[in-house]
Amino acid sequence: MKRILIIGANGGIGTFVSKQLTQESGFEPVAMLRKEDQQPKFSGMGVESIVADLSQSVDALAEIMTDFDGVVFTAGSGGSTGYDKTLEIDLDGAVKVMEAAEKSDSKRFIMVSVAGADDRESWNSSPIKPYMIAKHYADRVLKNTELEYTIIRPGSLTDDEGSGKITSDLSKASNRSIPREDVATAVTLSIVNNLAIRKSVEMVSGDTLIEEVLSQA
Repeated sequence: MKRILIIGANGGIGTFVSKQLTQESGFEPVAMLRKEDQQPKFSGMGVESIVADLSQSVDALAEIMTDFDGVVFTAGSGGSTGYDKTLEIDLDGAVKVMEAAEKSDSKRFIMVSVAGADDRESWNSSPIKPYMIAKHYADRVLKNTELEYTIIRPGSLTDDEGSGKITSDLSKASNRSIPREDVATAVTLSIVNNLAIRKSVEMVSGDTLIEEVLSQA
């Protein structure tokens, strides 16, 4: 049984990943939550949870990860916080988790990033410029680790029902959005089928099956 720690599990993408992994034979998701009052939601889904947060030291996080085969990082500071939290969670928090994963030998690492994170020219016109910058540098650090990473870079997130189809060619996409459910499916497929290892995959809604896009990355 492969145990997968989902950091940011209470968010939309993390909740979908938790649900999806419970349906996969040989995989056991564990939700990492900031608050105890979030635990009943996951126990109701049949998902184990632990309470911890990214303010902890690298050593403390590594101790948590000791019994895990992989990590999903889908935590975020959220749109209502200041730039200080963007740096603390989306950049430093992510890097601390990478360091902890290396210490604990949790080799498989899925990072939920953002489309355009490497396109510096686009940052100035983005309403989420600090987030884009934080994700760019977090992704850069991840690429320089020995972890078996996959970086999932979705466009604007929606709560629409997932279609199971995406495109990685954003220049030809009819829009730059994607349902959270489809992003979660990309995360789950990457883990279960060992797809897109040491690859970055940008994605928005499209006409190609998610697994096919990941396989060709």
